Amino acid sequence: MPTFLGALRSLLLTPKLETVTFARRGFPVAGSTAVEHLEAIPQSVICGFEWGIDARSLWEVERRLETVAPELRGFAYEGATMAFTVRDAMAGGRGRRARELLLGPGRPHIFLTYIGIGFAMARLPRVLWKKVMPELGDTPYHPTMSWLAVDGFGFDRAYFDTRRWVERQHVPKPYPWEGNPDYFLRAVDQGIGRALWFINGALPGRVADAVRKFAPHRQADLWSGVGLAATFAGGCAEQGLAELCAAAGPYHDELALGVVFAVKARTYAGFVPEHTRLAAATLAGLSIDAAVAIADRTAVSPDETGPGGSPAYELWRERIRAHFKKAARAA
Repeated sequence: MPTFLGALRSLLLTPKLETVTFARRGFPVAGSTAVEHLEAIPQSVICGFEWGIDARSLWEVERRLETVAPELRGFAYEGATMAFTVRDAMAGGRGRRARELLLGPGRPHIFLTYIGIGFAMARLPRVLWKKVMPELGDTPYHPTMSWLAVDGFGFDRAYFDTRRWVERQHVPKPYPWEGNPDYFLRAVDQGIGRALWFINGALPGRVADAVRKFAPHRQADLWSGVGLAATFAGGCAEQGLAELCAAAGPYHDELALGVVFAVKARTYAGFVPEHTRLAAATLAGLSIDAAVAIADRTAVSPDETGPGGSPAYELWRERIRAHFKKAARAA
């Protein structure tokens, strides 16, 4: 049962489910049959947020989250992480709720819980960002995949401020995430690319057109976000996925990169829906086991860096790209 303060936080901070519907957001999705499927995803995030923002204990939140269908459970964990991050920030950065969640029941969903931190960042002043990422020790994929928090920030801004971030293609001020302000903008674009999948109702032609409207130097990261969303979230039949694959053209390795990360996230959480299997096969020509093998074979250690000092996260991405470039040359 929530406390009075928790109920007040929930009342003031929790968005209503209708605010994330595509009609309410004004997304141009006429003709899409995927709307109901895709809308369930941000609605699951809101449920997780509501449970997290007013809960007395982690146990209570965990029990609620575990009632969510496996396909959507990771998204609910995103929302709970967002709520705990906000609560920790409200405690002057002294809170430990997010850390306890990520080291505990949220551990299998680590890829998505990072994104939940990014959702919180979108609602917190930048001066508080330096305290939003909890210390997770030697947890697998930390801090390498913490760039997904920046991805989550980009997704949030594109979804909720579409006119500015998508139509006007706003470029935010760099931020020294993991000491690398130059890469910050690229990680933001990866999140915007994921959002384009939702904003355009998983309609391949619309998604591809939306990507092409951005400056050429941004399109590679946008395509990787599209590949991740199409594979993890689903919403498109085989023919549409084949059309998306063709539309990516010279950016196919970026699209396939997103596929590999999505499959890795799904398998790490212990549940792979059929639409993920279909997307892996259609967009990247991979079985689930093959995609995981690529991710594991190319994995990096947190202290590695790529060309020009790019973070370990980007080095991992580059190694996956290299796999698909090599395969394309051999074909």
